Amino acid sequence: MSHAPERKDKNCLNCGTIVVGRYCHVCGQENLEPKESVWQLVTHFFNDITHFDGKFFQTLKVLLLRPGFLSREYMNGRRASYLNPVRMYVFTSAIFFLLFFTFFQTGDVVKATFNGKTIAQINNMDSASFAKFTSSLNDSAKPMTRKQFQAYYDTTFASGLHFGGQTYRSNEEYDSLLAAGKRKDSWLERQFIYKQIAINQKYNNNSQQIISAFTHGIIHSLPQMLFVSLPLLALILKLLYVRRKQFYYVSHGIFAIHLYIFIFISQLVLFSLSKLNDAVHWKPLSSVVGIFIIGLFVYEYLSMKNFYKQGWIKTFFKFLLLNFLFLIILVVVFVIFTFFSFFNI
Repeated sequence: MSHAPERKDKNCLNCGTIVVGRYCHVCGQENLEPKESVWQLVTHFFNDITHFDGKFFQTLKVLLLRPGFLSREYMNGRRASYLNPVRMYVFTSAIFFLLFFTFFQTGDVVKATFNGKTIAQINNMDSASFAKFTSSLNDSAKPMTRKQFQAYYDTTFASGLHFGGQTYRSNEEYDSLLAAGKRKDSWLERQFIYKQIAINQKYNNNSQQIISAFTHGIIHSLPQMLFVSLPLLALILKLLYVRRKQFYYVSHGIFAIHLYIFIFISQLVLFSLSKLNDAVHWKPLSSVVGIFIIGLFVYEYLSMKNFYKQGWIKTFFKFLLLNFLFLIILVVVFVIFTFFSFFNI
């Protein structure tokens, strides 16, 4: 409720309806004077923020401590006390991926290493350490010169992409082989080879840079992958509970949204524990992480039990079937997005 003065006129400025009381019974707009001071504007902003925070934390508490309860409350029409599930999904997923992309560097995944040493660390070694280290990289146990090591690196990481054991320098070279009948590739194979040539030219045949760009594309497709998989999860639930007529597709969708929100929050906790474990190397933390992962599945099982109200054994078998089918869906979605990531490098 705003602290701005109420209008003396009783016509709603939004829809024109005659207002009885402070709020329009048609559109819900508060019948206030439209002119606001800067202080009123700032106060209104902070009131909205604190209202959102209050609902968010109240909803979050119920979501975490009472698996499946929030989805059933929504289905039963008791919604005003909780944050809208779609709004909560957008908020939590935004926070999750903001932190994920901030602290997770895709370049670290594909950073070239030799026996645990990066290229920068090797190049900064003194002569004795360099000779000792490079002697462990070949069967003859002979140390390499820096020029020999550079050639070894180029051979390992600068060979580019290739299909069928062959690399083509240009489209013209490949087209000439097709015209001469030396290659009889299908249309799809030709598209892959043309893309391979373009990628090698773009990254100067540097395999490490190509893999880095490819990995970067896949990781940054994760929000889209999850968004696409969500309605598919609801579809699987619809099929598993097809005989429960009181559950509509939207009911399954709300359950899936709440489950995803819980996963986002849990993953943030797991990332924090992993980072802490990397920093302190405390062995019990590894056990905590393992127990936490098991807890995710326990939460999912309890959510299904409490939301769909079926027996423990029947719910358990549907829980297993749901995870099996959803794993297949995730693999298919991942393959599709990997395909598109390759062609978008």
